[in-house]
Parts: sequence; C-alpha cells; structure tokens
Amino acid sequence: MWRTTPMHRWELLGSTGEDTPPELPSDVEDEGLQRPEDGVGPLVHRLYRTRMRGSKISPQELMGAIKADLDDIAPSEFASFQKVCGAEGQLVVGDEYIVRMPGPWDGPVRVIATTPESFRLATLVGHLEAGQIEFRVSYGHQTLEFAIESWARSGDRFSDLLYTNLRMSKEVQLHMWTSVLERIVDLSGGRMSGGITILTRRVDEDEGEGGDGGLGPRHRRARRRLAGLAERRLNFELAEEPPPSAKDGWHLDDMREPLPHEPSGPPEKDGTWEVARELMCAYQVADPDVVRATYRHDAPLAGRDMLLQIRFVGLRFHVGVRVGEVYDETREVEGRSARVFGWDYRTLEGHFEQGQMHYEVWKWLDTGDVEFRLHAFSQVARSGPPLLRLGYRLVGRREQVAFYRQVCRRMRGLTVAEVETRRTAALSARAS
Repeated sequence: MWRTTPMHRWELLGSTGEDTPPELPSDVEDEGLQRPEDGVGPLVHRLYRTRMRGSKISPQELMGAIKADLDDIAPSEFASFQKVCGAEGQLVVGDEYIVRMPGPWDGPVRVIATTPESFRLATLVGHLEAGQIEFRVSYGHQTLEFAIESWARSGDRFSDLLYTNLRMSKEVQLHMWTSVLERIVDLSGGRMSGGITILTRRVDEDEGEGGDGGLGPRHRRARRRLAGLAERRLNFELAEEPPPSAKDGWHLDDMREPLPHEPSGPPEKDGTWEVARELMCAYQVADPDVVRATYRHDAPLAGRDMLLQIRFVGLRFHVGVRVGEVYDETREVEGRSARVFGWDYRTLEGHFEQGQMHYEVWKWLDTGDVEFRLHAFSQVARSGPPLLRLGYRLVGRREQVAFYRQVCRRMRGLTVAEVETRRTAALSARAS
C-alpha cells in the first residue's frame, strides 16, 4: 500500500439531489444489475482525477487503448479485469467483466454506456458494491485529464461493515483506482501533474428526510436534540460590536486564506467565489470527521439552528449554535470594491464555549483576487456541563486554533477541487 504519488483527499457530506447516479440508458439490459437501491448503508459518490502533461496521443486514442484491454491498466500485483461475456477486442455495451482481487473482492460488472472518450460500468449481483462507475478522459489547459467517478452503496451488510465501519475496503478501493490512474498516465506517454485528487461525498440512507445534515438513521436522537434548540437562548450577551480587545477572557481570531484567482469584475458563474459561497451555505467548511452539523435543509440560512456533533479523541459532544446575520454586499475598502458574502453563528445555552464565528468569501473586483476569511471571538462558557468547560480550559484553545486553520486549508482545497470538477464537466458536455 506504500506509494509516493501525491494524493489530495477531501470528504464532504452529500445530498440526494446532487449525488444520485446517472439514469440507466434506455437500451441497456438491466437483468442481474445491482443498483444502489439494492444495497445497504450510505451512498458514496467518489471522484478520482489526475492530469497528464506531455502526452503525444489524443483523448480518443487513449480511451481506445484502454477499451482494447482493460487488464492493461489494472495493477497486476493487486487486481485484474477478465472479460467473461462479449467478443474479444474493443469494449462495447453489454460486455461483462469480473474484477478479480485478493480475498473476497471479486466483482462482476457490465458495460452500460460508451462514447469515444468514456465508458460506464454497472455492478452485477454478487458484487461488493451496488452502483455504477464511469471512466472518462478530456483535454484542457494543454493537459489530458482522466477521471474515475463512482456512485455506489455496499452490496450487503458485511460489505458495509468493511467499508463504513472498519474502512478496510474503502482503502483497498482507493489503492485500486489510484493505481489504475498511475497506469493510465504511463499508457498516455505523459507525466502526472499535480498528483491525484480524491473527492468523496457521502449521503446517508435517509438524508433529506427532515434535513438531517447527513448524519444518518443511527442519529435520530440528534434530530430530537435539534428540535430542542428552538427553546434555547444565546449563552452570552450579544453586543452591537464584538469585544474590541482580548479582555475579560475573550479570544479574538482573524484568519485569511487565498483562493484561486478569477478575472476581474463580478463573480463568475461556477467560479471560485460562487463555489466557496455554496460550500459555506452547505456547511462544508468543517471536516465531517471532526464536526458534523444537523439542521433542517428547508430552513432559511438566517436564523437556522444547527446541532454540531464534535468529535475528539474518540468522544462525541453535541452543542447548539444559531445562525445570525447573513449578508451579500459590495463593500468599499480604501478605495477598492469587494463583493462579500458571509454569515455568522452564535453559541446557545449548553455549549461549553460562548461567542460568535463569521465565515466570509471576498472577491476584489479590480484584481479578481478571492479569499476566504474567518473571524471569531470566544471564551469558556459561564454555564453548561462543568466537565466540558473544564476540558475546554485544558485543551480547548489549542484544538480551537487548529480547527480554524484546518477550516481555512479545507476551504481552499475543496474550492480548488470543485471548480476543477465543474470546469471538466463543462468541457465534457461541450465535447459531447
């Protein structure tokens, strides 16, 4: 499992609207297919992507070489593709393969769609997963770009245990497809540029029913806690202006993270500023392995109650916050104009800290520079569970600053990945 290829891994909470797999083509034989609705556990939407510079072949030539022999791109020490149904030679709709891997990993699949630049497979009964996977190549910015995109749930409860709980098959799968991408780069005759990006969006089984924020059916108590937040008040006095200095125990934090540049002028559609704004509205700013939010998706952002599940050294704590001001405006700063979108949330009774956090994305209209900003003021709560407040006094400040820095890095990484994903999708749509 050792590798030196740079990998940029990002995990988000997904939604049924954005992460549903493509419809099956109308002319595809669906007998024996294992669809996502036949599986168990969360729906996992994953995108593996890399760029290749210096390749002397076209996207169509590269895809043609792959289709001629899928086993040529399989990591031979780890897996192989064996055609079990269909004529030898080029891959066509209706062909069936078995992906053979060590242990109980063999997976039958069927080709359900193909174009000169892509092909898509669907899992068959007996596969560890239930869903689809697509391989596609495109050309942009003087590079070949290859993507492997999958939409799948675990095929059965044992597979779900290995993937969701033990995370064993998740890492096996990651090693498999990143190795395939490395071999595709070799096949292209070029060199990898920027490593491999792995973007994972997880949609729990009942996401969207009541807007659970992606916490899933095992967290129904979280929804009951969320309903109880409506009766709670802020656990501090909200002044018209934040505390002007770090007095009376307040901590003041201001951080900025530059995001990818845009052309000057108003924010572009699907550009950096717009993508960062969407990530903020969906509360993707926090790593779900550290903080997860439960909230009603149908509630307006302003005034929204959110139950935050905070994970620390194997423990989980639930605290409440309430979104306050939401703003989208053009500001004049020292003779320059900036488009600013932002919102804040404030801590509620029962939280082990008290204060307010602002998330903002700025675009300077004269230069096109875009940046993410985080501003917060906080201190240990004067009420709430004594044990949590003690823990916050001992290690909370250190963990808080680390979390703020992680949020800034994450916003940059996610914005880069999402802008690139949309750009590649737009190029593919124009090509088709």
